[in-house]
Amino acid sequence: MEKRIPQQYKFIIKLGKALHTYGVQSYKIQSYLKQVANRKGIKGTFMDNPTWINYVFVEEDEQTYNYIETVPPGDINLGGLAMIVEITNKLLDEEISFVEARDMIDEIDTPKKKKNYIIEFLAFVLSGPAFCVILNTNLISAIASAIACVFLFFIFNYARKSDYISSTLESMVAFTSTIVIGLLSIVFPTINLSLSILASIIIFIPGLSITTALEEIASYNLISGTAKFAGAMVSLFKQFFGVMLGLATLSLFTEINHVPSPDDIPRWVDPIAILGLVASLLPIFKVRTKDLFLCIVVGFISFYTTFLLEFTGILVSIFIGTLTVVFVSKYFAKLTDSPKMVFLVPGIVMLVPGSKAFIGLSSIFGTAAVDTPSNMGMQVAFILMGIIGGLLFSGSFMSRKDHIR
Repeated sequence: MEKRIPQQYKFIIKLGKALHTYGVQSYKIQSYLKQVANRKGIKGTFMDNPTWINYVFVEEDEQTYNYIETVPPGDINLGGLAMIVEITNKLLDEEISFVEARDMIDEIDTPKKKKNYIIEFLAFVLSGPAFCVILNTNLISAIASAIACVFLFFIFNYARKSDYISSTLESMVAFTSTIVIGLLSIVFPTINLSLSILASIIIFIPGLSITTALEEIASYNLISGTAKFAGAMVSLFKQFFGVMLGLATLSLFTEINHVPSPDDIPRWVDPIAILGLVASLLPIFKVRTKDLFLCIVVGFISFYTTFLLEFTGILVSIFIGTLTVVFVSKYFAKLTDSPKMVFLVPGIVMLVPGSKAFIGLSSIFGTAAVDTPSNMGMQVAFILMGIIGGLLFSGSFMSRKDHIR
């Protein structure tokens, strides 16, 4: 029966699964598959959900091919996405056949060399102190965050081999970071405990996942959006639990003091920290080497647009910042022929919705784990509304040619 399935159907299935695996939003996958199918004269209906896919192909004699498979939620892989789009464009331009396109997609998933653990390690260790500097902490807090990130990298790496560690990863890294930085704060009391913990686990904060989920809900892909939002919130609560458990454990042996810490880092270090934070995120998102520089440029534009417009308020500055990131990403996409998402994702991440949401949780539960203003919940809402509003008014939800791009 497998031999009788047309090759073009197999390619559409392979393409959809690959986009799902690379963390593309469900409504964009469905739209893109529909466009590719129409260009190649294929009739079908495609449904992508966080944990399963359902593709139905219709023949002229009304015979149908139905493909259903349970698939795990994907992780963002911007390099893989860029290569997928290139392969699809070659197919649409009749440069390669369906069989060749399928084989090329398979080659993307086949590792040709060992994973570069050194680059990944440096990305982890750099992300914490870079974010600490952006949060206006002090030098010792940045160093403490870097030390915690070393432990978190080994936990993250081991989670690939252990199902138990993988299932408890969010809580485990938050607990470990709290214990490590809490112990260091006993020796160095000027460490900003709360912000150092936050900075060390910034890679695990599901800020982008929350934004993506709300984007899908706003595009009326309610099932997928709601499921992803619930998953992101569960991840956030796991990390919050890990921090609370770590603080409770520390309090059994020593007194925890949340003392104000002076910002002793010069202002001229901020651009270096922003560069470090953006650069540390790119290996995590698996951005291709050819797109690295422009992704860093988008990160700078994103950060400084909202920073310079801070006087307008959170909602307006984030809204304009999102619009700017979308239009710059579109321009860079035309310039490089890479998908718009390659540049859009780092730009959205630099708007930092995740960290604000994490800080806001502490004010909701009335804990002293993180220093928060009384209106933090409203600030979180404004940030998310600004991002979604910017994506909406920029036309990102419209169905058009090459929607993935």
